Amino acid sequence: MFFAQMISMIGFSSVFPYLPLNVKSLGTVTSMSVELCVGLVFTGQAFSMMIASPVWGSLADRWGRKVMVERAMFGGAIIISIMAFVRSGEELVVLRLIQGLITGVMGATNALVAGAVPRGKTGYAMGLMQVGMGIGLGLGPVIGGLVADAYGYQAAFFITAALLAIAGVVVMFGVDEQFVPRESADKKRLNFFDAWQRVLTSHGVRLVYLLRFINQTGRIIFIPILPVFIMSLIDNPGRVNSFTGIVLGASSAATALFSIFLGRVGDRMGHRTIVILCLLCSFAAFFLQSLVSAGWQLLVLQMCYGISLGGTVTGISALLADFTQQGDEGSVYGLDNSILSGARMIGPLLGVGVAAWLGIRMVFGTAALLYLIACVMAVRGLPKHLRKLEV
Repeated sequence: MFFAQMISMIGFSSVFPYLPLNVKSLGTVTSMSVELCVGLVFTGQAFSMMIASPVWGSLADRWGRKVMVERAMFGGAIIISIMAFVRSGEELVVLRLIQGLITGVMGATNALVAGAVPRGKTGYAMGLMQVGMGIGLGLGPVIGGLVADAYGYQAAFFITAALLAIAGVVVMFGVDEQFVPRESADKKRLNFFDAWQRVLTSHGVRLVYLLRFINQTGRIIFIPILPVFIMSLIDNPGRVNSFTGIVLGASSAATALFSIFLGRVGDRMGHRTIVILCLLCSFAAFFLQSLVSAGWQLLVLQMCYGISLGGTVTGISALLADFTQQGDEGSVYGLDNSILSGARMIGPLLGVGVAAWLGIRMVFGTAALLYLIACVMAVRGLPKHLRKLEV
């Protein structure tokens, strides 16, 4: 699953560098502006995934998690290969909406792994999956950009689709799931709303979902304004793009490297403690970033944030397993993926709005405030005795 996660993330993220330019090269056939079309290409996929993920998660608890992973990977391969033949930006927007409806690899893979590993090893397992995702997100844009420059956008879509198909084959032949569907007391399969209600009424779960939303919002709020901020910190404007890539890459690498370590520490000392400490460190990192005066300072602080992010992401995933019943993993991580998608829509809009009204530095200040609020909520609201909540 680590290998499949890495390959699929390479595939999905490889479209990031060339997708906006592809939309501009296609143009629009309606009154829609190219800029709006570019925005919809990204936000539309997140919106449709937010709606569809809980449904796919509940189906995973009925039919099995492995088949849902295969659905996401093979479905993504098919829809992305079709994108190679689009004739306008509007057609690409529609296909991206469909992609969001039928994919959702992260939620599916997290559900499969959480349902397979012992509860006491969840932190390590989620950390390992986070490493696979981090490697994929780091390599994907590089591969996609190189292929698009060398062979064109159509070839890049085909390469992306091929990578997702390979990941699906790895899961098909490499994963043996011993799935036993959860049944209600009268032996009838539970419906969607029963499963969602049971998950959302479990002690601590709603707070953990809220922490997930805040963390993902903080993780992405500064991305739209980062190049402009870096331009004000470095002397050579010609290095803005490369230095932005270095900053984001270093942060992602730190997240990937420390996810397994902090996941294992959380398995031993409790994920509640790890999440609280990492949220506090994220607050400090963003507060200091709002005060930096040089590019190297931003780079160092982003690496520190990346380390704390590894513990937060892994810890929250493990807490969701701790707070919920075995057999509900599909519903749990389907809802989780929906919340992540919602934050991916709201985060960039919030960042741009704060920058326009209060200035670029206040974007980092806003992220710091979000993490401080999350830390206080975690200290006051997260149950301390996690193992007693298992069923």
